Amino acid sequence: MDQLFGLVRAGAYGSDPARARISLAFTTCQAVRHPGRTRGYRNEVLSLRLDAAVGSCAVEPGALPDGALDDCVGATVADLLGHPLPAVRIAALDAYLAHARPHAPENGGRPYPLPAGSSLSRSRARARAVVDLLPAYASRSGEHRPVLVVGVVNSLLEQLRARGLDYLPCDLKGGTTEWGEPVLTDTADGLEHCGAILASGMTLGNGTFQALLDHATGTDKPLVMFAQTGSAVLPRFLGAGVSGVSAEPYPFFWLDGGPGTIHRYGDRA
Repeated sequence: MDQLFGLVRAGAYGSDPARARISLAFTTCQAVRHPGRTRGYRNEVLSLRLDAAVGSCAVEPGALPDGALDDCVGATVADLLGHPLPAVRIAALDAYLAHARPHAPENGGRPYPLPAGSSLSRSRARARAVVDLLPAYASRSGEHRPVLVVGVVNSLLEQLRARGLDYLPCDLKGGTTEWGEPVLTDTADGLEHCGAILASGMTLGNGTFQALLDHATGTDKPLVMFAQTGSAVLPRFLGAGVSGVSAEPYPFFWLDGGPGTIHRYGDRA
């Protein structure tokens, strides 16, 4: 991540970040409980607009301080890459890279249509698209090992279960899954025992992504990212620890019932 920030500051992706100004900053808050599910959850996302591109970073609901949006509006990307709030830094990086490397086939992204429907049906459609990016994998003994899922999303766990794949759920919130399985709170507890990693882009904002990347690079384990946070950031790590990315820039699937598109990167996209 430090290298990527350095490359952007140096203008390696084209336009000078000191001349790129954020025109709009906004937050999106969501509360949801799908029919048939026993638990609900809340989301809050900081988004920054640079020309036609929007960069985003999820935050804990209520965590953004007063004045965070005012800090961003009219500021340059270069300024915001050094902002004290991690969410601002990641959203600014995401907006810049979405502007410099838009999701398109010429930049490695393959569009994947999401059908219209309820929030649950669209969540399940996205889950199928994400899990399809997981390559076949096995331990040195030849036996399959579980997928470490970092950032618990019930539709993803449901899809892994449907395919007969074991998993280790991990989330900073802890607790249990929809099926009563205990949720790890520290990725270190699962990395040693997993055969592949399926992780949320939210790991960029909470500072846990680098450890996952280092582990995947050192062990050659598949690392697939599903990203609303940092959807334009994570494709930059393909071939450097990341094996696949499901990139979902704003507006996200849960904001609208109509058809939409995510962008998949990697050999299995």
